[in-house]
Amino acid sequence: MESILLLAHTESDGSLARPALEALAAAASLGGELHIGLVGAQVQAAADRVAGAGAERILAVTGEAFAQPRYATDAAAAEALCRASGAAMVIAPTTSRWSRALPGVAFRVGGRVDTHATSLAIHNSVPAVTRWFYRQRMEAVLTRSQRPWIVLLDAGCVPAWSGASGHASIESVDVAAGETRTTVTGTRSPDAGQQTIRPDAKLLFVAGAGWTKKQGDGATHTAEAEKLILDFLRASQASLGGSKSLVDLSGEGEAVLRFMTHMNQIGQTGATPRHDKGLSTCCHGEEPHAVGWRFIGERRAINLDANCGWARGKADVVYVADAFEVMRQVNALLAG
Repeated sequence: MESILLLAHTESDGSLARPALEALAAAASLGGELHIGLVGAQVQAAADRVAGAGAERILAVTGEAFAQPRYATDAAAAEALCRASGAAMVIAPTTSRWSRALPGVAFRVGGRVDTHATSLAIHNSVPAVTRWFYRQRMEAVLTRSQRPWIVLLDAGCVPAWSGASGHASIESVDVAAGETRTTVTGTRSPDAGQQTIRPDAKLLFVAGAGWTKKQGDGATHTAEAEKLILDFLRASQASLGGSKSLVDLSGEGEAVLRFMTHMNQIGQTGATPRHDKGLSTCCHGEEPHAVGWRFIGERRAINLDANCGWARGKADVVYVADAFEVMRQVNALLAG
């Protein structure tokens, strides 16, 4: 098996996020000579965390210039680590930071890159990558002869590496940060209670357009729908998804859930969340939406129509009930 480089960037506290540990597990499973390349302001804590992975070398590019995501510095650091390791395969987690920088790095080092991989394995004695095409409807197994081969692994596809920590010896790789036109002045993000997209949540709660339609009394109850959904998200810390029909309502002049955006949409755009459990409410099992749910571990739905798309084989459990009534009861139980 060829040599492998695991590329990872540290978080603001110097640790490694779960996607990096998942990529490490995938890299280690291939059985080749393993190298680990770390990028960040401080990397000793991250190196100690993966000390038990059996890597031949732990390389690092450190400094304040590499603390923040920036194409120029990230690409320079990744290129230097690829050249220093001499690895034929480079595996990295699919983060926004690496997704932006690594395709350019592949060009710089004369290699090739594949993104959104879902698994890596040895196929006919050579490394092979599995990924999905056509909005997650077609699965393909790819091999390449070009080297180095850079692979970005999607989060949630592989159990995270959980080996022992220790004290790691780090080889520093010098990289000149150079002049940049981008200055990071800070980060703005919603308060924790307002965040609705939580990739690491155990539960995905999906709202459909039925929340904004006329209910049994002939009237819409959009304000109550917003409160029910937000109260549930705050109490359960679930992640929020939306069907295409719901997120498109804003362009049709109809009542909308104000916190729902196209960032929450699953299925139609090829976004495939991976959570242990999923609960679909007021949805009707549109095909793109159903495809987006294929990687959810256990799928349940609430719908008044027992013959809806979800009731006909796409959900493991269907509750034939009114979503408003069910969520009122659920929120009352969570509050108690």
